[in-house]
Amino acid sequence: MTKPIGTPLSPNATRVMLLGSGELGKEVLIALQRLGVETIAVDRYDNAPGQQVAHHARTITMSDPAQLRALIEAEKPDLVVPEIEAIATPELQALEAEGKVRVIPTARAARLTMDREGIRRLAAETLGLPTSPYQFCDSLAELQAAIDGGIGYPCIVKPVMSSSGKGQSKIDSAADVQKAWDYAMAGGRVSHGRVIVEGFIDFDYEITQLTVRAPGPDGQVQTHFCEPIGHIQVSGDYVESWQPHPMSATALQRSREIAQAITDNLGVGLDGQPSGWGLFGVELFVKGDAVWFSEVSPRPHDTGMVTLITQWQNEFELHARAILGLPVDTTLKSPGASAVIYGGVDAQGIVFDGVADALAVPGTELRLFGKPESFAKRRMGVALAHDGDVAVARQRAKLAAGKVKPRTA
Repeated sequence: MTKPIGTPLSPNATRVMLLGSGELGKEVLIALQRLGVETIAVDRYDNAPGQQVAHHARTITMSDPAQLRALIEAEKPDLVVPEIEAIATPELQALEAEGKVRVIPTARAARLTMDREGIRRLAAETLGLPTSPYQFCDSLAELQAAIDGGIGYPCIVKPVMSSSGKGQSKIDSAADVQKAWDYAMAGGRVSHGRVIVEGFIDFDYEITQLTVRAPGPDGQVQTHFCEPIGHIQVSGDYVESWQPHPMSATALQRSREIAQAITDNLGVGLDGQPSGWGLFGVELFVKGDAVWFSEVSPRPHDTGMVTLITQWQNEFELHARAILGLPVDTTLKSPGASAVIYGGVDAQGIVFDGVADALAVPGTELRLFGKPESFAKRRMGVALAHDGDVAVARQRAKLAAGKVKPRTA
């Protein structure tokens, strides 16, 4: 049975702690607050986007087990919601096993998806899902040997732990191997010295299949799917997305079968029960009717920001509802698109020109994230557009994004 929601800042408050409070976490916090939840935003730096809207802001090194345990034991949240990968997930598992907290979707899922090795081995070796050929390498020599031994060129090299494409590159020849290794070492979330090298799949397109696990009327977990989201990545970093993405009925069915297989497994808790609720972003490669699993995030996905303008309940509202045990609705409201706004400059406290011009583009919205520090290629905002024609929506989103001009103050 779903628990009642208390009044924030009172003894009976329902308290939810987000570990990681970037732009995605900010939207989850807003969705939770609209449902009367008291929120605690945790990040590695002060004034992160989510900290600007939460009831409480805390700054710690989340990969430090002692700091993480001390904070959770002090705050006593009802739910802990990981929003990034760089967290001391073994400590979360220990706290969950001790009955001190419930982790969303489960502490096991947080650990498995923290690095690409855990989730890739689960998908390919345990569940038998189709993936690209891959090997894990602990040195430049091992990387070269894996490529020469069967992975071949072209291939993709990624740190085992990173986000938003950081440290990811495509290798076309032996001349690129050293550079790719160095880039992976610099781009990992945590110094790990380990990469995954993947054989290149000649796919037609890639999608994100947002998948929601939420309790049904009988209390049993039900799986819900959003319409597929198409997206374009540059160096592994999403630059635009749109919904729905056209695909064959067979490919769509296969995509959802793969998504359900992986999320069903990640939804199993320490007690062996399918108790893991929440939204997952499952990334897939598609060629014709063939589908390959790529990655999964047990939380809202950056490409899913398009749902802020396309769905009656966006991915952040779906996540908030699901983790609280509330009904969800994945219905599409309108086709639409998103386009990233980059910082363009390396500076603190930048300003944005052209906001009015961007919002003058028909059917558009903006989200400026409020990050205190800008980098040239840091995502600082997103433009959103809706239209009955996805192609028109994509054009408008990119037009609006291009009108926003970040600069130093």
